[in-house]
This record gives sequence, structure tokens and C-alpha cells, in this order.
Amino acid sequence: MPNMPHTTTRRRRAGLLVGASLLSITGLIAPIATASASTFPSDTTKPDLVPALSGYNALWRPSGNDDLHGTVLNAKALQRNDQLVSWINQHATRPQQFRALQNSAYLASDGGGYDQSISIADGLGKNLGIFYAKGRIDGSLPLTSALINSSKGSTGAYVGTSAAKSAYSHPRPFLPADPKAAPVPGDDGGCAPSAVNSSSAASNRKGRPWADAAGNLKVTRVPAAVDTTHEFATTDVTLDPLYGLPALCAGGSYPSGHTATAYQAGITLATLLPELAPQILARSSEAANNRIVLGVHYPLDIVSGRMSGEIALSARWSDAKFRKAVLTPARKELVSYLTKQCKSVLHISTLSKCIAADTSYANNPYGGAKIPGGTAQIVTNRQSALRVYTERLGYGFQPTASTKRAASVPAGADNLLRTTYPSLTASQRRQILAQTQIASGHPLDTTAAHAAYPLVPGSWQRLNLAAALSAKVKITKSGKVKVVSTGGKATVVR
Repeated sequence: MPNMPHTTTRRRRAGLLVGASLLSITGLIAPIATASASTFPSDTTKPDLVPALSGYNALWRPSGNDDLHGTVLNAKALQRNDQLVSWINQHATRPQQFRALQNSAYLASDGGGYDQSISIADGLGKNLGIFYAKGRIDGSLPLTSALINSSKGSTGAYVGTSAAKSAYSHPRPFLPADPKAAPVPGDDGGCAPSAVNSSSAASNRKGRPWADAAGNLKVTRVPAAVDTTHEFATTDVTLDPLYGLPALCAGGSYPSGHTATAYQAGITLATLLPELAPQILARSSEAANNRIVLGVHYPLDIVSGRMSGEIALSARWSDAKFRKAVLTPARKELVSYLTKQCKSVLHISTLSKCIAADTSYANNPYGGAKIPGGTAQIVTNRQSALRVYTERLGYGFQPTASTKRAASVPAGADNLLRTTYPSLTASQRRQILAQTQIASGHPLDTTAAHAAYPLVPGSWQRLNLAAALSAKVKITKSGKVKVVSTGGKATVVR
């Protein structure tokens, strides 16, 4: 969303419907423990997302006025973007639409509602997800909450996307193409088609099956709903996609801020619980994909949001002082809490046994229908979680450059594997990332310089953390790493 320098400011302006009233998101009334009174090097050296996301410059050239207008540079790639957002929005099941509304929520200033770092709880599994959500809600996990909370957490809200949204200024999928179209009843005046529209993309859409004759994408708004499940809060919560507020409609689609938040939460959880990393990351990818379900983001917005989360967390995990003072204590707290819950509630003695006995995260977003050029993205277990996560790394876009380029691992990314492979060196962890990367050449890959953007060291688009965090690796006598398999238990064989 435009011209909002901080993530929390973005949410303050967007607001959240809780109960029957619109509340501004200014903070939390319920106390959240601070991770530490100390400051850390990474507090003042936050990464700049714009260069790392510059692969979009080969696809779309914004006007430079942050007005959602620009020029389509790669018609085929952006047509694929359009096709998928329309298909996903039109084919998501009713339960998936509700999950999308849940994942769109942020915690309100009165302590009501909930945020993404809680609503992705089922990524831990049926029982462990319930335990985790309970601990977050009742205050049993203060260090974890201070770390991961999506509004104020030291990782959960570490990096915002407003500067990047303004830089790329691409219109959202649900915006009409015709500036003279009638406003949607109930929308704020700032969301009128005369103020915000997708007219710059209209000519690339006309005559396509996923758009009408005027160039409007076939995207349906998902109506607001009330969450009475109390899964993530102690009260009923009204969930609203906020289509008609300027903070959403007038904000650029690229990158997805909700996705960046989901991955800041998901990667943090995967770091705290590497035993469940593929499932947690697949659940994070579902939360991100749910922005497409609502019709407020395109697949490439989601890919760039995932990249943003990776960039943010690698900066935090590369800060040794932060790791020692914040990350390690939070991991100890969460593991201890979940172990105690397993013993007292399920009478299972260890966390590993509890994980083995639990029902794994599952999802069937389209009722078995296959996404164009892909699968039905059904998750039932650890291996299918890895497959679906991997599919969503690129969403089936055709390559725009060579697919044969060598691996390209960004500096600091190896630190995301520290808790999973504590005995390995930084070089060895980088080798795991290199061997589990996806191929080069797909949209947003910055492995090689392009006329539209300078060379960016390392490609965040290619990282496959779910594979890297579930790899069986063999260490040779010379210290080299060979990835033997992925999707199982992370194992080091010497």
C-alpha cells in the first residue's frame, strides 16, 4: 500500500473490522513481552527490498508517479499472472475463501482479532497447532509472541513492503479497467474507478478468456464473514477483505505485504521447529496464495512477498547478537511449552513422538480441480507439503531467460538453516541451498543481469527452503555436501 513507511502504519490505515466496528490498528492492548531491551545491529540495517525484487522491471514499467499506471513489457508473463488470479479466485472452495479471510486479518488495537502468525497454526499439525494457538492467545508464549507477532514482532513485523509497492506501482486484480465505470456501492470515494483503475493493463487482457471485452479481469469479491470458531481468538471476529478502502485499492499489488508477513511468521516458526519446516512453510504458502483467492494479488506478487520474507529473516538470523538474545530463548520456550502440552494433554513423553502421532497439516484449496499448467495443490502429508510449496515457488510461469545457469545463493541465506543443521558450516549450509534451488530463468529470478535491472547478488526467487530444511545430506571426507534426498527428516550423514 502506498506511502506508508512502516508495516504497522500500513495496518493502522487499513484497519480491521472487529465485532461491528471499524478499529484502527495502532498496537496491542494485551501486553506483549519485549524480546530484549537491547538493540541489535539488524535493527538499523534493514534490507532494501526494491533491488532484490527488480526482476519485475523486465515485465512492467511503472509511470514513476505511484499512480498504478505503467507499461506492460512482457505480455505473456503478465497474461499468465492474470489467468492464474482469475482461475484461483473463481475455483477456490467456500472453506478456502473463509480461510483466506482468516489469513487476511491483523490484530486490532483493543486486543481483538488475531494475526497471521496465529492463523497459520495448523501448519504445525492438528494437535500441536491447537496447543500453539492456545499458548499465543493465553500468554503462555511471551518470547515467541514478541518474536513472531505480525503487528509488533521483532521478526514478524521486521520489514514492510510500502516502498517497494510504491516503486513498482502495479494495479490490483479486482480494479476495473475503465476509469468511467460506476463506483462499487459502499466503497470509499478514493476507490472510485476514476481515482484507481487498471486501464494500463486493459489492452493486454481484452479478448482473453479470463477477462471481459473491456479488459476487466474475471475476479469476484469475497464477502465479509464472521469467524465464530474461536480458533485464533476468544471472541467472534468479523473478517473483511477491505476492498473498498484506499489503503488497499490505491496500493500497488507488487509485492504482497500480507505474504511478506506470512513468511516472516512462517520462516520464524520453521526455524523454531525445524522438525515441521515443510508443513509450516506449505501452510505459509497457502496463507500467501489466499491473497490470490481474495483477488487482491497476483501470483508474482506472492512470489515477491515470499522473497521479501526470506530477505527479512536472513538479515535477522545473520545477526549473531539477535540470535543469541532473542531467537534461541524463543525456540527453547516454544519447544518446552509444546512438550509440556503433549505430556499433560496427550500423555506423550517427547515432542518428536508427539509430532509423529499428530495429524499433519492438510489442504485442498480447489476441491480437486487442477490449476492451469499445474496440480490441484492438495496437501496431505510432509512430502505433498514439499511438492505444493515447490510448485508455488514459480506458479508454472514459462522461463524468460536461460534455465541452465549455475546456482545463485544470496549472502546470509545460509543462516536460515542454522537450527536445522547446527553442526554444519556456513559454506556447507550454502551448498544445501544451492543443491535444492529451483532452475534459473523464471520471472523475478536475478541470477544474471538484465537490461531492465542490474545484477543482484544471489537469487531469492530460486530458494526452496522447504526442500533445504528437509534434506538428507552426506558430508564427504573433504567436507563437501551432497544432498541425497528431500522431504524427509533433515539428517546429516558423515
